[in-house]
Formats: sequence, structure tokens, C-alpha cells
Amino acid sequence: MSSGGRIGKDAPFMPRYCDIRWFSSTEACEILSRFEKVIVVGDSMMRHVVGAINVLVREDLGYGAVTDWNFTPQEREDCFCNHQFDVKTCSLQGIYKTKDVEKNDPAIEVMLRHPLDPTEVSRLISLLPTSPSPKPYAFILGHGLWNDLDLARTIAWVTDLLTAISAHSQHLVPTRTSNEDENKKRGWKPPGYLFLPPNAAGPLKPDEWLVSQGDKALQLFEEAVREEVAERWGDGIEVMGTWNMSIQASKYDGVHLDLRGNLVKAMGVLNWLAML
Repeated sequence: MSSGGRIGKDAPFMPRYCDIRWFSSTEACEILSRFEKVIVVGDSMMRHVVGAINVLVREDLGYGAVTDWNFTPQEREDCFCNHQFDVKTCSLQGIYKTKDVEKNDPAIEVMLRHPLDPTEVSRLISLLPTSPSPKPYAFILGHGLWNDLDLARTIAWVTDLLTAISAHSQHLVPTRTSNEDENKKRGWKPPGYLFLPPNAAGPLKPDEWLVSQGDKALQLFEEAVREEVAERWGDGIEVMGTWNMSIQASKYDGVHLDLRGNLVKAMGVLNWLAML
């Protein structure tokens, strides 16, 4: 995922050094059912990952990522299919909670706001158990643009997040592969952690951000995050780079991918979950 690419604008993405399986909706549901919870923490790009997973789970390419049950006729036209992720037109109609889907179109939870504040931390903690559960937990983290690609602040964000998690659920801290045998003896599987850096920049990115958040800065940030995370947490947290996957993909505002790009990213996440 981190080193693949596309041959032309919006051409199919081809991974390098690995295969990405395109799961059916039934298979996607089966993968998610292996976990007690899949918790997504991050910004609007992470919300779009959840939206794309909802498209797959709901088997609805037209409106799977949005709250189509309360649409006006105009919104049904504006936010159909590839336009579901148009942050200028359809952002407020995005699905924020799995409970909304279960209620209106019968467990993924989302924490969106940043920086972390007590209310958001409380929301996160409410999702966590105090003791190990039979099924594992998985955490998908995404961060970067809101801190202007400041590596130190991003690592501090991850550290604060893990501190909050470990204070309530010590067994959910990142675990290196070398320690997995010890956890298995205790009768529970360690959590999975995946970090997703921001997408590549597109031509609609505002000029004032092209230096601090342009493609050079994004590539350097992605590599720096991978190195820093590996040094601090080993393979307890993995990093799935998205720059190569997204550089030739359409973006509504120079940042956010359309349905096609987000489905590829979501499928990468599902492939990672399937390997845990």
C-alpha cells in the first residue's frame, strides 16, 4: 500500500510487494465480526474510511457512506455514488456512528475532534473494557494535517491517546510481536494498531498550504512517522502509507478522496484487519 501506484490519473491502484484482496460485503462483515470493536480515531479523512467501510457493509455504492434516510430530493441527487465524499456538499450528511446505521438501515465507533479534550477522551474510554475480552480490539489512527504535519505534535497525540487507553485498559496497549506468546498464555489476543498518514495533496489544495502541507512535506511526514513509530512502539503500531495510493486520485478540495479512493483505503484497512 505504501509503495504501490497508479498508471495515470484515477487509474486502478496497484500495490507493490504485496497483494490487496478485494473482499465482498459478506467477507468484510466476517472480518469485522472477529473483533470486539474496531475503533477509529482521527480527523475527517478517518471519517471517510469509516464511510467507505459502511459502503461495503451496507452493500450500497450509491448512498452507503451517507445518511440517505433523511435526504431531501436535491441531496439525493448531489450526494449520489462518487459524490458521497464531497466535503463541500455532503460533509454534514456523512455517517458518524454505527448506531445511526443500525437504527435506520439495519461496531465501529468514531472519535473525530482534535486536539483531544476531556469530552472526547471520555467518549473513547466508554468504548473500552476494564478486563480482556474473548475477541481482540483494533484501533485505526489517523492524524497530521490538523497539526500542520508537525511530527512532534503528532507523536504527542498518539502518546496521549495511548496513555488514556492504558490508564483504563492496560491490556489494550500496543504489544510487540515478541510479547504475543506471553499474552496468549493469559488467554487473550493483543490489540492491533494501525496509523494512516494523510492523503497526497491535489491541485485544488489552497496555495497557502502548498509549502507546509504540500506533497514534499506529506512524503517527508509519512516516512518520519513510520520511523518514529517503529522506534517507540516497534511493530505494536503499524503504519500504512497513503501518499502513493492517493497522489493520482481525485480529491474534491485537494485533500479528501472521492468514493473510489476511499474504497481502496478502506480495503487496505480490511486487509490489515484480516491478517491480525
